[in-house]
Amino acid sequence: MPSASSLLPKSPSTLSSAAIAKTDIYKSIERLVNWLEERDYRAFDTFDGLNAKFVRPLTFNNPLLRIVLQQGVRRFPLNLRPLLGISPERSTKGMGFLARGFIRLYQTTGEEVWRNRAESMLLWLIENQSPGYSGACWGNHFDYQSRSVFVTKLSPSVVWTSLIGHVFLDAFEQFENERYLQTAISACEHIVKDLGTYSEDDALCIHYFPTSTHQVHNANTLGASLLARVASYTHNYSWRELAEKAILYTAKHQREDFSWYYGEESNLHWVDNFHTAYVLDCFKYYGEATGDDRFDRQMMDGYNFWKTTFFLPDGTPRYYNHKTLPLDIQCSSQAIDTLAFFRNRDPESLSLAVKVARWTIDHMQAPTGYFYYRRYSRWIVNKTPTLHWGQATMFCALTGLYKALRESE
Repeated sequence: MPSASSLLPKSPSTLSSAAIAKTDIYKSIERLVNWLEERDYRAFDTFDGLNAKFVRPLTFNNPLLRIVLQQGVRRFPLNLRPLLGISPERSTKGMGFLARGFIRLYQTTGEEVWRNRAESMLLWLIENQSPGYSGACWGNHFDYQSRSVFVTKLSPSVVWTSLIGHVFLDAFEQFENERYLQTAISACEHIVKDLGTYSEDDALCIHYFPTSTHQVHNANTLGASLLARVASYTHNYSWRELAEKAILYTAKHQREDFSWYYGEESNLHWVDNFHTAYVLDCFKYYGEATGDDRFDRQMMDGYNFWKTTFFLPDGTPRYYNHKTLPLDIQCSSQAIDTLAFFRNRDPESLSLAVKVARWTIDHMQAPTGYFYYRRYSRWIVNKTPTLHWGQATMFCALTGLYKALRESE
């Protein structure tokens, strides 16, 4: 990997604070990429506990026992996975975030090595779709038990599919490869044909899984944002209309303090950092793709709530609206990414993004280069190396911030 010194000024004593930030961020990216390459882009996942081949039979296919195993593996401060027979793997969402990060590095540096790595991961994603559906879609490489539904391995998620679909659109816009646009179009076919919707007056909510009926706002808006963005290329009015109705659903459910619950079922009534950021990104994608500014007020009210609620003065990203702990790497990565994305709407966003990045690099990045999963306190740290939840999302976020800082010079 090219060193930071090949892209940035060499004498720290002569650098501005912005240049120092770029240097520190690039060095962090460099350490992380080296760690990922040494492991062939494989690591653990936060929710891979049901892959515990030595213990899974003891759950007797009982949903409660599956939750106990899955959450026990996730929450225990030490990484139990090697002892339980869980191996590090590539994940579809992780490879999607990595591909987006490499696209961003190529956009920033023009170096072909980054394009080659991005396109290699895009090919892997094309070859590792979930089979048996109406279009391109992606899911987990493990079974997952939620509070409300059991999702089998490879079952597609609108969250995974939409985020990866956005990456293929990024790639099409950058590389002008028609195959990437067709893959994003195919993902929309899956959303429309395989996922149901919940109707409420003149609004609709896109379901999370093909088997799900719950109203979850980040899932709904992610599906809507991809439909809107693809429709801007295909001029598919029905997709544009579905996106509008889905955005309308979430806009109507914005709370009095301008926040959103994670979901509308009573057991989904919490407000957290990164799911709120997902929703904000999606409102912005929708508006930019369609030119429809009717939801700008809800978006910016939500953004200001998020920005003033979820960060401490030093850039520490809080998890919930009512408490800071645990300090979770996903809160850091999505915060950095969303702040960089909103830089054309908020002149202060990049300075806060740098604060969050500095805090995260100082407190969550291991000397070997990877990022820890969580801090529960000053002394209790879960150092499990997770792929999509940590390494891939932080790589994507830091490359996005680095790109934004370079463009703001």
